[in-house]
Amino acid sequence: MADLYSTELAGYASLPQVKAAVPAMGGRLRRYRATITMASQTTSDNILLAVIPAGSSFVTGIINASATLSTAVVAIGTNKTHASNGQLRAAAVFTAAAPTLFGLSSAQDDAELAGDTPIYLTIATASLPSSGTLVVDLIYAGA
Repeated sequence: MADLYSTELAGYASLPQVKAAVPAMGGRLRRYRATITMASQTTSDNILLAVIPAGSSFVTGIINASATLSTAVVAIGTNKTHASNGQLRAAAVFTAAAPTLFGLSSAQDDAELAGDTPIYLTIATASLPSSGTLVVDLIYAGA
């Protein structure tokens, strides 16, 4: 049976060995927490969650709420326009009142950020609830 290598370990099989020099391999993890006090934020509101520094690589995220978001559709990404947002979490209803992992593989295999990058939560379909807390943790690897 052949030994196969991931993209990050492609240089491992060469002589001399070339170690991966990307944050995704051995990079330090950083958590960027955004706590939102829900107060009927509307579909025209954009919530800035974090500004991620250049050289970082997306790993995953965790979304948690003290109450269901009902029919509000939320997306997380780099664009303030909801229809274009969702690079990290595609637009979807969040009905769990428990920590839920998110992260699109298309974002996880992207190159490191070239510059400082703002990350937004956008809202569609309905406003957020009038009370409760929404917490979003963004996990990034950096060199």
